[in-house]
Amino acid sequence: MQFESTLTLLNSDIPFLLEKRIKLLQAIQKEGSISKAAKIVPMSYKTAWEAVDSINNLCPNIVVKKETGGKGGGGAILTEYGKNLIKTYSILQSEHKKFLERLTNLTDFNTGSLKSLKRFSMQISARNQLAVKIVNIVEDKVNASIILETKSKQKMVSNISKNSVKTLGLKIEDEIIAIFKSNNVMIATSELLGLSARNKLEGVIQKLNFSEVSCEVLIEISTHETITSVITKEAAEQLDLQVGQNIFAVIKSSDIMIGK
Repeated sequence: MQFESTLTLLNSDIPFLLEKRIKLLQAIQKEGSISKAAKIVPMSYKTAWEAVDSINNLCPNIVVKKETGGKGGGGAILTEYGKNLIKTYSILQSEHKKFLERLTNLTDFNTGSLKSLKRFSMQISARNQLAVKIVNIVEDKVNASIILETKSKQKMVSNISKNSVKTLGLKIEDEIIAIFKSNNVMIATSELLGLSARNKLEGVIQKLNFSEVSCEVLIEISTHETITSVITKEAAEQLDLQVGQNIFAVIKSSDIMIGK
């Protein structure tokens, strides 16, 4: 047994994006016609027209531009906003599917109870959680090096066990989360050569927060992509760290955990 459900987005408690409506929008994008799209879904032309009206009314921007009359019931095209709406829904749908798969794995259908509710709702304390993509997996007899790429196209490596790769079902092109603690992020003011740590992320110091004994360093490695390092106050002063300074965040591959 397994869990199955469809994804519906609400606007002011009113359903406006359902799987069938997304299929209608995809068909309109392909056919350039509401009537042709309605036949593909399938649904009546009246229902399709009303669905388009409802989507346009409930969204902050026009999703479908339509022209009445003409052979075949008039033409219709998706706006850029509409195209992005489809892409966003597809991403949400994929995550929704993963959620249901995880819920299925955590449920004991013989007793009707969750095997581990704490595990299912677990929050983690690690400050740094980066969305990354797997670009390669290199395995030996026991361990695996997971080669990752950040949004800013910088490379990272995480060393985990082969068993973890199998348990998580990791594969190339998967979008996952790289997780590491802030006190495992070292700071270098230049790209050090001959260093054993495999991960050296280039970035700019965005903020420095000093306490009596430590310094929290907020590092921007790309727009809307930041990581945090916590080092001693003495180390920060010796390095003469300044906001706006270019630095390298250095992390051991064994300190990077994988979340999926």
